[in-house]
Amino acid sequence: MDPLGAGRDAAVTLRDFERSLPMQLLKAREAAMARFRPMLRAHGLTEQQWRVLRVLAAWPDIDASALARRSLLLAPSLSRILQHLEGAGLVARRTPAGDQRRAVFALTVRGRARFAAVAPDSERLYRDITRAFGAERLATLYDLLSEFAAALDTP
Repeated sequence: MDPLGAGRDAAVTLRDFERSLPMQLLKAREAAMARFRPMLRAHGLTEQQWRVLRVLAAWPDIDASALARRSLLLAPSLSRILQHLEGAGLVARRTPAGDQRRAVFALTVRGRARFAAVAPDSERLYRDITRAFGAERLATLYDLLSEFAAALDTP
């Protein structure tokens, strides 16, 4: 059989493109990120770099695989981001004494200062989003998205 499904019934009707789940999730993400990107640019950060800094602020001394999982970044992308953040003096890498093959990462003093500078602007945007959408609806959205992700992660 053709792996692209050319032998399938051509009469199958797909849902409207605008109502496809991946498109709706992307539209929602883009609407949210359109608020955050200019603020992050003003602080000299990309959204991926900010995600890494946020994870490191919450979980200091985290290894690369856990950092990739928590920041939802692929290992090659994370590696480039960490190199940049290390070069900028925002992140430090160290090798734990018990395992020379493993590297753990943490914010430097400069990294903590950058995080502290960005955090109030980020929280201001969250307040704006909460006002625009409603606190209760936003809490419900968080819950639904968490439940949705958990349901699809279950085999």
